Amino acid sequence: MIERKFVAQKIKEFQIEEYITQSLENVGHSHTKMVKTPLGEKIIIFSSRPGLIVGRKGQNIKQLTRTLRKRFDLENPQIEISEVENPNLNANIVAEKIVDALEKFGSEKFKSIGHKIMTDVMRAGALGIEIIISGKVPSARAKSWRFYSGYLKKCGDVATGVRKSNKQAQLKTGIIGVKVSIMPPDIKLPDDIELIETKEVKAEEVKTEQKEEQKKEKPKRRRKKKDESERTQSNE
Repeated sequence: MIERKFVAQKIKEFQIEEYITQSLENVGHSHTKMVKTPLGEKIIIFSSRPGLIVGRKGQNIKQLTRTLRKRFDLENPQIEISEVENPNLNANIVAEKIVDALEKFGSEKFKSIGHKIMTDVMRAGALGIEIIISGKVPSARAKSWRFYSGYLKKCGDVATGVRKSNKQAQLKTGIIGVKVSIMPPDIKLPDDIELIETKEVKAEEVKTEQKEEQKKEKPKRRRKKKDESERTQSNE
């Protein structure tokens, strides 16, 4: 019974996230996170343009809370919006930019769109990026075009850290698929080696210090011998 509750909760979270991604278009939506609190369900929406989600005087966000409450039977949903720090390193936002540009300018300028976004992502600090645009681009025959730059892992444990996204652009000629893969700069590669600098101790400096200490100790012993000889002479 407990397992069924967990599965039902995860299915509900997935449905909420899917509904939010479909309803929030052209606002730079990255991903959605759901957290349980004592007051109710807390839904965190990560976006590059939070002002468009809130709307004028919070009208859009109020409408979204109402629909979520009615559609998914949420008691007290609380929506929080957080801004993405670097949108050029987020695969979902980058794929959405490509889709918006294709729907705006058409499939004829797909090469300039791909190269421009690729350079922006690499300037943001990414290790590598791959953009695949497939469909009737630019002719009536379906093709796939690949834009690639930098270093990108496609297999192994390191490939799990690569950010991926799939989007679709609806044009007059048909649907065009957009696939984006970004390798972030904070990923740790197995061949990265860090050299630790150690302080070298010179043997000559140690010897000089020992010699100076010996020189300071020797005259003290001679003075003791002189004092003893003077005492013997005075006694005689």
